[in-house]
Amino acid sequence: MLKEYGLQLIRLDLPFRLNHVNCFLAEGSDGYTVIDVGLHNKETVKRWEEELRGKEVTDLIITHYHPDHYGYAGGFQEKYGVNVSMTEVDAENGRVSWEDLLLSKLEKYYALSGIPRTIGREMVNNTGEFIPRVTPYPTIQHYLEEGEKIILGKYEYEVIFTPGHSEGLVTFYNREKNVLLSTDHILPKITPNISYWYHGDPNPLASYFDSLRKIEALEVDFVIPSHGKPFYDGHLRVLELMKHHEERLETLYGIIRNGCTVYEACEKLFNKTLTIHETRFAIGETLAHLEYLRLNGKSTRELQENVYVYRAI
Repeated sequence: MLKEYGLQLIRLDLPFRLNHVNCFLAEGSDGYTVIDVGLHNKETVKRWEEELRGKEVTDLIITHYHPDHYGYAGGFQEKYGVNVSMTEVDAENGRVSWEDLLLSKLEKYYALSGIPRTIGREMVNNTGEFIPRVTPYPTIQHYLEEGEKIILGKYEYEVIFTPGHSEGLVTFYNREKNVLLSTDHILPKITPNISYWYHGDPNPLASYFDSLRKIEALEVDFVIPSHGKPFYDGHLRVLELMKHHEERLETLYGIIRNGCTVYEACEKLFNKTLTIHETRFAIGETLAHLEYLRLNGKSTRELQENVYVYRAI
């Protein structure tokens, strides 16, 4: 399906419930461009060796700093000598998110969120376990800019900044074919995780809504995502994603009517058994929605006995 665009989808396995990531290989006049590279582990290294045997790779584009997209970037750069491009904000996020300065603060933030100490420590340790999967860090030769035009395969694409899932996430739009490489901004079956990680954009859900409206205006037809299969009617999927988060906000507003910590709200919002890895994302998403309500004047946040309590207004 993607051959007509000059793109090859490289599906890499992930050791999570979300069990794969779609990376892409685009042939150019001087060599190949790779879009995203997966985690830095032996399985990923071997897979890229197989896929790139006999090919000249010149460029690597990283859509955002999350480990399943960014993790092998530095190792890949060292091995293949490629030029690496990504947004400046996510280049910085990738450089600091697994460093001691931030990790040392996480346990305090988790305590403020009402998370039991044992669980908080396990969550910090889970974050730290990603260090070998994201290092070495890449050297960025080019920072992607909004509206920049790049050739991927047979067509020219416009770089569109779509923050929300990450602060510097980008998508790529070809107007001629009305096709969007949506990365993690729009997915066909699941909703992208929108989390606040106690640093960076203070209202990522508001940013995500703005980004969805930006894509909605394009009335995109064909969408090529980073998880799941390519699909049509992208503009309808945008509306579904907006409705999902509006419903989650309404549900959360009811949950905090009498006051809740982040952890208490998370347990009610995600009423199922989660791994520690999944708990991190559930807490992040709950916090993003709570902060959206607070910053939009729908709730308050008070420090009570060293724990934040959110209450609907």
